[in-house]
Amino acid sequence: MAAATPSSSWGSGTPDTVVGPVDLADRVDEALAVQALAFGLSQDEIDVRRHIVLRHLDHPQARALGATAADGRLVGFVYGLPNDRTHWWSSVVEPYLRATGSDGWLDDSFVITELHVHPDFQQRGIGRRLITGITDAVDLPRSILSAIDTESPARGLYRALGYQDLARQVLFPSAPKPYAVMGAPLPLRRG
Repeated sequence: MAAATPSSSWGSGTPDTVVGPVDLADRVDEALAVQALAFGLSQDEIDVRRHIVLRHLDHPQARALGATAADGRLVGFVYGLPNDRTHWWSSVVEPYLRATGSDGWLDDSFVITELHVHPDFQQRGIGRRLITGITDAVDLPRSILSAIDTESPARGLYRALGYQDLARQVLFPSAPKPYAVMGAPLPLRRG
């Protein structure tokens, strides 16, 4: 994956950030620092997630975009890959989706695995640019993701883009809060 550079297909939207392709494996520690701030992770959680992120990014169809500040810092990122029912995330959410009649969403879907923006850069449209940029580049009919099952700016953004709740109160092992699984047809809705 190439370093982030200005591109008309991604647009910059704000003068202090550029959204574009990023070699997230090379910048995994920066990405996890953003995630830790945005998501409130401990160092132990970061250490576990580092291995998971690198394993995901090793998938041949994994895609990543980053938001880079004017000084070169990574201030946001998104990555994902086509869903595979044999992957851990799918195996956890499948019974919940089956219970709501939504398990078909696990097929032909691009999973937004992680999307995080540094708190100092939130509410600037960066998350929107990241998620629409990554989903615009895939050739699948829909996208799915999981988000903490509470009303939040992130859930509001996902709804504005066309994501709907497919299952709620989804419990992941070791996660302290329940999640919602959301799905949207592609391309995502624009404001």
